[in-house]
Amino acid sequence: MDHFVDERDYKLLESDKYTFFVLRRIIDGSCKLLLSDHERLIICFSTEPFPTWIWTADDATEEEMEKAYQLVVENNLMDKEHTFNIKYELADYFIKRALKDGIHLSLTTNLFAYDCPNPIKPDKMAEGEVYKCEMKDKEELADFIEMFHDETGVGQMDRKGCLEHAEFKIKEGKTYFWTDAGGNHVGTCAYTLKGELASIGMVFTRPEHRRKHFAENLVYQVTEMAKAEGCLPMLYTDADYAASNACYEKIGYILQGKLCTIG
Repeated sequence: MDHFVDERDYKLLESDKYTFFVLRRIIDGSCKLLLSDHERLIICFSTEPFPTWIWTADDATEEEMEKAYQLVVENNLMDKEHTFNIKYELADYFIKRALKDGIHLSLTTNLFAYDCPNPIKPDKMAEGEVYKCEMKDKEELADFIEMFHDETGVGQMDRKGCLEHAEFKIKEGKTYFWTDAGGNHVGTCAYTLKGELASIGMVFTRPEHRRKHFAENLVYQVTEMAKAEGCLPMLYTDADYAASNACYEKIGYILQGKLCTIG
């Protein structure tokens, strides 16, 4: 296994460009672990507290799945602290295989990957408007990041990490609040560009402001911004959260792939 990726890996990920969008993005950055045979297996762990991404071919054999398992063990990732974003076949193998070693893995999240070639304007317009986050908003954006991760249980970080992430997102220039008629920032949404795709994320509405169509309108407008840059908008959702999935589908998002998180 090599500790680098090249054009062979990018070509492999084209077949799973929606479900493994994040992997395609993070393999170009600084990672704690990056392994690839450039044909059948890619393993990437960026940094705490994020999941380890493991790409396998759709027809991966038991031998290949065992290889992936052993590499995870050898790199000290098979513990109570790490999670894995993988295809369902590999998840099933990992859960059964880990049990033989006295390790209890379970499925924590079912993930859907959507794209949105033709955004649909919301039926119900929300009061307020989109507001682009500025550096003076760093503390409040960090509050949203903290709330988002606490509620979802994914990628939790301490206050320092939230502030650093907020500063990074503001400098990136693609993070937005929805500001209501009273001038309150009630929700967030951001997008990240990679090649032909734009990943919509950080979708969160303060609990006391939900069911007022803020998220639907904010995601729609951010989706339009991403599309205006010549990219195809896409996003991940928790497959078991019917309310958010219905919201995305109403504004034109189409289901394109499935994967899961185990830990």
